[in-house]
Amino acid sequence: MTSQFVNRDISWLSFNGRVLEEAARPTVPLLERFRFLAIFSSNLDEFYRVRMSPLLLLRKLNQTLTEEQGLAEQVQALIQQQQEKFGGILRQQLLPSLQSYGIRLLYDEPVPAAIEPALKNYFQSTIMAFLQIVYPGREDVSFFPKSNQLYISVITGNTEGRNEIVLISIPSDKIHRFFRVASGNVQYIVFLDDIIKKYLPRLFPQTIIKAACNIKITRDAELDLADEYEGDLAEKIEQQLAGRDNGYATRFLYEPGFPVQQLYALVSLLKLSGATLMEGGRYHNLRDLGNLPVQNDALNYPVVQPVQPVFQLADTIFAAIQQADRIIHAPYHAYDAVLRFFNEAATDIFVEEIYVTLYRVAGNSRVVNALITAAENGKQVTVFIELKARFDEENNIRWSKRMKAAGIRIINSIPGLKVHAKVALVKKKQGKRSQYYGLLATGNLNEITARFYTDHILLTAHPDIVRELELLFIFLTRRRKPRAGNEIKFRHLLVAQFNLHERFLELIDREINHAKSGKPAGIIIKLNNLEEQSLISKLYEASCAGINIRLMIRSICCLQPGIPGMSERISVTRIVDRYLEHGRVFIFSNAGDEEVWMGSADWMNRNIYRRVEVCFPLYDAAVKKEIRQIIDLQLHDNVQAVEINPLLDNRPVQNNETPIQSQPAIYNLLLKTGQAQI
Repeated sequence: MTSQFVNRDISWLSFNGRVLEEAARPTVPLLERFRFLAIFSSNLDEFYRVRMSPLLLLRKLNQTLTEEQGLAEQVQALIQQQQEKFGGILRQQLLPSLQSYGIRLLYDEPVPAAIEPALKNYFQSTIMAFLQIVYPGREDVSFFPKSNQLYISVITGNTEGRNEIVLISIPSDKIHRFFRVASGNVQYIVFLDDIIKKYLPRLFPQTIIKAACNIKITRDAELDLADEYEGDLAEKIEQQLAGRDNGYATRFLYEPGFPVQQLYALVSLLKLSGATLMEGGRYHNLRDLGNLPVQNDALNYPVVQPVQPVFQLADTIFAAIQQADRIIHAPYHAYDAVLRFFNEAATDIFVEEIYVTLYRVAGNSRVVNALITAAENGKQVTVFIELKARFDEENNIRWSKRMKAAGIRIINSIPGLKVHAKVALVKKKQGKRSQYYGLLATGNLNEITARFYTDHILLTAHPDIVRELELLFIFLTRRRKPRAGNEIKFRHLLVAQFNLHERFLELIDREINHAKSGKPAGIIIKLNNLEEQSLISKLYEASCAGINIRLMIRSICCLQPGIPGMSERISVTRIVDRYLEHGRVFIFSNAGDEEVWMGSADWMNRNIYRRVEVCFPLYDAAVKKEIRQIIDLQLHDNVQAVEINPLLDNRPVQNNETPIQSQPAIYNLLLKTGQAQI
């Protein structure tokens, strides 16, 4: 019997497998293939930090009556299979290809004598300044290895036969992981790890070095934030951040050849008995492969100049928005219009108030700098900054302090909820009345990630939308959960914790009723992740009612497509290409009067039940048409898209249509549209 729902962890690993396939694709530029390997490695590290703890707990509890039985073993077997494929792609395809360009990455091979003097000098002049050497077995040593920090475990001995374990940190967080040196016509790239190992005798003179193996420990990254936190939440999160790398160890990764006796001695010394022991490759943290010191434009994706939307020609961004709704499609469109929105708000003498939610902030955010300028110019600026944005907490806290010092009203996290909405509101005095301008996006207000995440940003002065945005910001300033779902009656926006879940169910029910009445009915949904079971079940119900449903799910998909009697009218595709597909789009046929929605919310349990999300309708006909053209290109992608089936295979889309690669096709569409209008 087929299960109704796919396990989310298995589905996620299927997505990471698709990333790995991109690294093996010969049509992808060589350095970009290395970067896909780096993305795979980084994703896997995050999986171990976030997802493995509950899986290991299930195994420990031995829950033999649940579908989770044996899941940890299944996950580990799949990861092992993918890692073997990773090694094959790297060794058999990428390294030989790199060497054909006169660049030799020394990967588990001896160092040529010709470059030894350069390595020795680099070790003595640079590397040694950053080496931490620890003897964890000595009574006077207190040491706790950090999560995902690289170490070399050195086993030393003396003439009396006594062995000792020494740990040396590999300082890749302080200096570049790779050292590049030329010899003749060859450019050699050497791992920092190998340089340190080569000169270990200089660190341990008159000592026998019996073994030296790379190790890495991955720890649980989930923060234990209780709903009942009181006082300064930022301070509490800072305290937890200090201990994040001290979390429960989920994986102990070690280099092949680690002597068994010393391996278990080290596990005991470091108190890692609960971690999964995993023999990996010689090198760890291979996300660093995304930063190989190679300068060759021919080995990268060609540079693409973003399209400037035609409304950028307007004297002010607010004048353009006043005329009609405007939409930006990052990264195809330049992000300048978003920056103008905040820059002009900061300097326009008639702007009185600015409100914005921030989730992941760029390291040197131009958006936040504009907000600081606005406050310094006498504007009333209110910023809701989510301090619980995983892995970005420290950066957000730093910005929060800077904004507060500039006079910005900072609203911190709501206990028990994350605010994941990506919205902003500007209040401008026009004569005797106020005019509001809204920004609603599918992705973070982050100009760095906007270069490689595909997102949609709506700029609007639609009175109903901006009025409801104002209501939302008023609520957020109260820093509490809604007392009831109908506390604010949103009629245009879909806001998680208020009406989002209920309204999406109603929209699907409406399509079911249309289908039963013989009216046009259909559903197209694009998400990053699909997990929430009541929404999936409603899609199954729609399929059984005869409705064709086309889903584009980049990552986790717990829905089983194509199952007779359950989901035979549902198809699911996944697009992995140069840019990370990130926009969320919802299209309902509505008996021929098509409705289009976009927003920040995936259909995950966390988005539906534990976050404040905002989805918004597209009312402008031109904007709707443009989004529909983009979605149609993605639905017809038969180059980068794959079909997801019940076996979780990533199968190429099979059709006889002209090849369509949606990402360059979307760029060409927007380029042509912009040129025609100009």
